[in-house]
Amino acid sequence: MSEVTHRTKTRPVKVGPLTIGGNNEVVIQSMATTKTHDVEATVAEIKRLERQGCQIVRVACPDERAANAIADIKKQINIPLVVDIHFDYKLALKAIEAGADKIRINPGNIGRRKSRSGCQSSKRKRHSNPYWRKRWFIREKNS
Repeated sequence: MSEVTHRTKTRPVKVGPLTIGGNNEVVIQSMATTKTHDVEATVAEIKRLERQGCQIVRVACPDERAANAIADIKKQINIPLVVDIHFDYKLALKAIEAGADKIRINPGNIGRRKSRSGCQSSKRKRHSNPYWRKRWFIREKNS
């Protein structure tokens, strides 16, 4: 018995070398359960997830110690790294500088619009791809 699945139409988004959403295939994602500042344990868990077919992994960034670990983690893994940010936009800026492929922000708990705009501006500068520079510029201009 074959069942047809209807997908909601979404906008495609680049995460590292992958494109998610739009008409692209579904991507397998997971979140690390370790404390992000424990680089060795986090990398070991991500490598296990990768062997099981995970294509994108998320880590929490609750504090400065976690933000400082992002660069070390990124160097040791082969799949895109998404960093979850809550409450402090400065952690988002650190994650971007450390090489995060994507940051995930809950705008309801980040604070002022100006802070979110700073994150967008920083991410735009990091991208050398003209497509993304243009997208961030348009998004920021229309905000």
